[in-house]
Amino acid sequence: MPAHSRLFPHSQDQLKDIANDILKYARELGATDAATEISEGDGLSVTVRRDEVETIEHNRDKTVGVTVFVGNKRGNASTSDFSTKAIRDTVAAAHNIARFTAEDDCAGLAEAELLERAPRDLDLFHPWDLNADQAVELARRAERAAFETDAHIENSDGASVSAQHSQFVLATSRGFLGGFPVSRHYISCAPIAGHQGQMQRDDWHSSQRRASDLLEPERIGRYAAQRALSRLGARPIDTCKAPVLFEAPIAMGLINSLVQGASGGALYRKATFLADSVDRPVLADHLSIHEDPYVPRAMGSAPFDDEGVRTQKRALVEDGVLRGYFLSTYSARKLKLPTTGNAGGAHNLSLTSTLTDPADDLDAMLRKLGRGLFVTDLMGQGVNLITGDYSRGASGFWVENGVIQFPVEEITIAGNLAQMLRHIVAVGADRLVRGNKTSGSILIEQMTIAGRA
Repeated sequence: MPAHSRLFPHSQDQLKDIANDILKYARELGATDAATEISEGDGLSVTVRRDEVETIEHNRDKTVGVTVFVGNKRGNASTSDFSTKAIRDTVAAAHNIARFTAEDDCAGLAEAELLERAPRDLDLFHPWDLNADQAVELARRAERAAFETDAHIENSDGASVSAQHSQFVLATSRGFLGGFPVSRHYISCAPIAGHQGQMQRDDWHSSQRRASDLLEPERIGRYAAQRALSRLGARPIDTCKAPVLFEAPIAMGLINSLVQGASGGALYRKATFLADSVDRPVLADHLSIHEDPYVPRAMGSAPFDDEGVRTQKRALVEDGVLRGYFLSTYSARKLKLPTTGNAGGAHNLSLTSTLTDPADDLDAMLRKLGRGLFVTDLMGQGVNLITGDYSRGASGFWVENGVIQFPVEEITIAGNLAQMLRHIVAVGADRLVRGNKTSGSILIEQMTIAGRA
């Protein structure tokens, strides 16, 4: 039996038939435009803690979302019932909302000429034929490997395994009709190390479209354990100003802050430190960020965005200069700019530096840091996108002469995003892919580190 048939109650063709019926009925009710997205999901997730099964969850979900326009007035409604009556009631509800909502000159579907008519196959669907017993055993292997790493691994927040599959169809009355299935699988482990009354937790995970690309459970468990063990003996440091090296997984948060600041909603509300920044320097001049929605099997890949607009490869930042924003049709109209095909968010983003040497692994980046803070974990949400002010709880390691001296905790790092991004002095070759972002470790010239008074 084909994977589609095993996992999803409907075929892509059946979903497209439902979508066409929705658009037809919306027009019969008097809609000037309409759009619908129909999706189905199927998945298995298990969690094991101290070798015992904590949770086994099978999820199967489906939804129909309908957007109806009456001129420049918009209404939305949704249902999880795929019966003809329920779907028609949902279309009618969206139409009634649209009739009585306020006019919005920027509301409306994407223009027909922007729509992707021949979407390419990006190899995003790789079903994992995994049953609960097999998933539990994989999770146990990860957690056992963590416990076997060292006697100081005394406890665990558990290990998890998940296999997720979904499919969707998007249709608009401007002539777009398309969709595809996707998969996302992961293995994670979160051990706890203890010594002389101190407890330290850390974790690691692997997430891929294709299960065969996942890291081995034992490798995940061992590395997570090593990270937890390395944090034992952590202590605060005196308040100071020093260079800060962000570990690659944490560094991606800096990229995410830039994405949020350059996104349409924040821009048209003037709620970002990056307002009116196109063609102006926002990063150090040795840095560039490229967006590529067409990377096979990548988490951020898509041939079209959530409105059916074709996606595009582009240099978002080129030699430090911002070349574009992340815009949907609505936010683009608010800003009087063309959409960038980013309804639904950014696609695969990659940070590169002309100064990076292939030999710039983590040890080399620590030598570049010299004396300062190596950050491996951040806490809190202390980022003000309007002003760019940045202040977050942190933990990591103090470094002297390019060598880690001791673990650090109970500190806060602070600065301003605009200055931090402009004062990135190096990006490591220790590149890591997390979600839709790729980056190595990032070294910032100087930040305020608040610790002991």
